[in-house]
Amino acid sequence: MTRVGLIRIVVIAALVGALELACQSGLINRRTIIPPSEMAVALWKLFASGAVSADIGRTLGVVAIVIVLSIVLGFALGVLIHALPRLREALEPLFATYYAVPIFIFYPVLIAIFGLSPIPIVLIGVATAVVAMIIATLNGLDRVPRVLTKVARVHRLGRLATALQLQLPAAAPYLFTGVKLSVSYGFIAVIAAEFILSPTGLGRDIADAYADFNNRRMYALILFLLIIATVVNGALHAFDMRYSERRTAGRS
Repeated sequence: MTRVGLIRIVVIAALVGALELACQSGLINRRTIIPPSEMAVALWKLFASGAVSADIGRTLGVVAIVIVLSIVLGFALGVLIHALPRLREALEPLFATYYAVPIFIFYPVLIAIFGLSPIPIVLIGVATAVVAMIIATLNGLDRVPRVLTKVARVHRLGRLATALQLQLPAAAPYLFTGVKLSVSYGFIAVIAAEFILSPTGLGRDIADAYADFNNRRMYALILFLLIIATVVNGALHAFDMRYSERRTAGRS
């Protein structure tokens, strides 16, 4: 384990310990927040009972679909827009202000069209996450060194070979930034959509627990989402670091 990783663990442990101490000592009212240890116990009991297994599977499945669609569609659209300068010139101002638009206002319309199914949530999630991947793809392709095009001509590489062997590896760091943002936005959009309007899912479970003043269930589910988000982001960060190290070693 690196020194940075150790420091990160120490900081997280210190924050969790401080919250535990504040809750146990009464500095924070238990009606507001329960101690992290009780959150963990409540989460274990929920898993043991199987009460939320279906909702966990549904929510994580929808998140996975949203992430995959956002990455694939965002990359494809980014490549297309990059190849059409006039289209890009027209769309770039829209990309700059895209996240100022409240995407969730379209949810009632989607419900009217598709009903109370996962489709509206998937569409909201993709609409939220896909633009991050488009922008990252454009940035990555913009930063591909022009010398690689000359290298491809010298070696008489076709367009596909040039893209796969030269351009894609050069743009990879920026593309991976888009992947990480798509993952984050996908999680946020799906949970928020479930919390506000969906009849099922982890977001709906949290909203119902909040309405019923069931703090143990609510904080147990929040803890679960925090763990999942931390593990996924940690895995992506570790992969990014290893890829960067390999690129640096390959250059030296």
